[in-house]
Amino acid sequence: MATTIQDFSGVQYIRAAEGTLESQAYKNNNYQYATSTHGLDHDMHPALIVQATCDEDVIAVVKYAKQNKIAVAIKSGGHQYSGASSTSGANILIDMKPTYKEVGKDLKVLDQTTDKSFIYCSVSFSLGELNGFLKMNNLFIPHGQCEDVHVGGHAQTGGYGQLGRSFGLLGDHVREIRFVDHNAELKTIDASSDPDLFNAILGGSPGNFGVITHYTLEVHRDSDYNFKSVGGQAPHGLRVVWWYNKATLEALLAKVAEMADNPDFPRNYDLCVSVLSSDFSIKDLVPEMDGVMKRDHPEIYGLDGMPHWPATIILYAQWVPFTKQDTYDPTWFSSLNDAGTFRLLTQVFDQPMSQMTGQWIFKQPREFDHPYEKRTYMTSSTTLTNSNWAPTVAAQIDKVVAKDLASPLWRSCWLAVQIQCFGGTHSKFRTNATNGASYSWRDSSVCQVLDCFHESLAKRTADAWQAENDRLFVGADSCFSERDKRVLWGSYGDWDLHAVRGMYFESEEKYARLQRVRARADPEGTFTPNPFAVRRAGGEVEI
Repeated sequence: MATTIQDFSGVQYIRAAEGTLESQAYKNNNYQYATSTHGLDHDMHPALIVQATCDEDVIAVVKYAKQNKIAVAIKSGGHQYSGASSTSGANILIDMKPTYKEVGKDLKVLDQTTDKSFIYCSVSFSLGELNGFLKMNNLFIPHGQCEDVHVGGHAQTGGYGQLGRSFGLLGDHVREIRFVDHNAELKTIDASSDPDLFNAILGGSPGNFGVITHYTLEVHRDSDYNFKSVGGQAPHGLRVVWWYNKATLEALLAKVAEMADNPDFPRNYDLCVSVLSSDFSIKDLVPEMDGVMKRDHPEIYGLDGMPHWPATIILYAQWVPFTKQDTYDPTWFSSLNDAGTFRLLTQVFDQPMSQMTGQWIFKQPREFDHPYEKRTYMTSSTTLTNSNWAPTVAAQIDKVVAKDLASPLWRSCWLAVQIQCFGGTHSKFRTNATNGASYSWRDSSVCQVLDCFHESLAKRTADAWQAENDRLFVGADSCFSERDKRVLWGSYGDWDLHAVRGMYFESEEKYARLQRVRARADPEGTFTPNPFAVRRAGGEVEI
């Protein structure tokens, strides 16, 4: 049975002895996004959960782990879909969510030069908190759309989000990394002082190179991308919500394909299409929807006033000027708005980017409170229009959503779909590939996320649907990608990263280089809490 760590000022929760019930406090603090799906098969039950409050606590945990030859898993937000931010056996889970939360100290604007701005941000802040802070300071940075994701793991796995084409990934903006290493020493590195370790932390495998505490991030200023006051244009955004129907979805996906197939499509534009099955609380994503539905569709509200939300399609599109001479194409936005029928809401935003980024945030910790079968597919294809991809993926989505719409008796699966364009010669997602990080598949044109949530008895249904997707969207005869390309933040399937390294890393040479860095950064396996890790050169994975 585990014992608590001495000289530790935070809270500690010990796993119950075998054959006895876990305390409610342990259960509450052991919860992560993946618990519902992988709590057992990936054994997310650490011997000890600790909530650090300061540097000294983090150092004490690493010292204790090293002395006792056990491993440390690191959780900032706990949103990793495979459960890689947890552990089992005699190992420790260190929860960084409450550790560095002082605005002005752990989240602050640094001195600004005439042409660049920087912030200092800890791993303990959520994207919602970061976005709000930047907005107050008329600053912005590309980041993901899930409000409860935290900065720590998000930056290590890329930081994919709505501004991917126009500004790249959040991780592209990391300039310094502060962390506790395997010797329990605090260090700060950048791309010049330790280029190999910097490269490995940003894209290697999250949590396996040390305990990250803070990042220095280069951020963008509203004033550099808004020319309205000098005769130019302000950023322009569009969000549209449709009542789900297959024809609308197919038309919108054809727009994504058209954009991805055009290598010269201007960098200024970003486009993402989402689908959410019924029962998702759309007003939490688009607050105005409650008023719209009460006015136009009161039939969805029961006698108790509670709504049964319909399945929806949501489009996110924006354009940002880089010079005073840049102008957006209104016909492109009109074509998106008019692409389908049964439109429920159209919102147009002409506002600074720091405000625009807040419009794209998903304000729930998870889409549906059920287990899930996840798929995240990447492709570098520029022939999606001719490959029959749009109608194929629309038909697959319709199999679940249309069944969901047919009768309450069949509502056993729910979809959360996100399909986004990243492609083009000018896309910063592509051109930032040589910035010192090791994120994979930077030549991608589209990212396709298909998450099927399900009741426990419907797992076979969800598995069969995803297996069909694997056949359709991956392989030599696929309409989407010839190669199976996966990303660390959207992982699924085999839990042994070393065994499936070709799906997450472009080449054996790249993986071997990361292995060598891991051997240096984690010589005794202190940061190897589960098999989802780049294997250390000359060493095996300890669990």
